[in-house]
Amino acid sequence: MKAEALQDRMLNALMPELHARLPENGVPEKWQKRKSAMMRERLVSGAIDCLVESGYPGLTTAAVASASEVSRGTMHHHFQTRMELVSAVVDQVVYHRMRTFLADYFDAVSRRTDEPMIELACDAHWRSVQTQDYAAWLELAVAARTDAELAAIFEPAARRYDAIWASEMIEAFPQWREDWDNLKLAHDFTSAMHAGMLLHKPIFDDTRIDRLRRFAARTMQKLSEDAAGASTSSA
Repeated sequence: MKAEALQDRMLNALMPELHARLPENGVPEKWQKRKSAMMRERLVSGAIDCLVESGYPGLTTAAVASASEVSRGTMHHHFQTRMELVSAVVDQVVYHRMRTFLADYFDAVSRRTDEPMIELACDAHWRSVQTQDYAAWLELAVAARTDAELAAIFEPAARRYDAIWASEMIEAFPQWREDWDNLKLAHDFTSAMHAGMLLHKPIFDDTRIDRLRRFAARTMQKLSEDAAGASTSSA
């Protein structure tokens, strides 16, 4: 499958409601609708900033209105409750993180010389967890552990993201098509490893982080080679 088609499939599957309501060109036909969509984008962006800077307790409609430099009336016109805003933030950070990863990964593939594809994917994934969107994702993941109302929104979105990510990666790495278990294992290993590395960055120095990053890439490459070998043997 071509890179553009794969990106479109994955992004369409994760399309936030905010974007899904727009025409294909992303621009509402009427100015009023366009103005409303732009304001919602602005408020969600402000909410992500509040979340990263102040944690989940700091993600309030009042704080977001202030950060976005709009009135509280405007805030409540677009998001009547805090949880409506939280739901939009969850969808947005998932979508933006996936879009960033795919653009980065396929750009690296287009410039590839002799690097293993798995190594390129691991490097792109590592870069994707160092973004503002992933920082917001981590804040939500930690808060959802003890907040049932947030968990009811966050956990289904996280499971959906995980399912789409894993299944669509088969299209990017067809040699894994017959070895689903190893694909899922590789995905889970990389996700867990990179999240842990990110949390340890304040403690570990750059050398330790780089060693872990390369270890993760080598482990993924070994799984890929084993999967390819198993596929060849069974042919």
